[in-house]
Amino acid sequence: MAKRQRFTSEFKREAVRLIREADKSVSELARELGVPRNRLYKWVADAEKLGASAFGGQRQTTGR
Repeated sequence: MAKRQRFTSEFKREAVRLIREADKSVSELARELGVPRNRLYKWVADAEKLGASAFGGQRQTTGR
């Protein structure tokens, strides 16, 4: 079983910034960053919904 990927708050913020400002598609950025495309869309949605407080703390997740 593969180990679950974890990303820092700074990485998530930078990924969202790249999506908003880059001249590349989300799919292209996902490949470059090594992140699933749907996870990038989730981060963008979280950033839009929560603003500056998005990615502030670490969430505890299970292995599923």
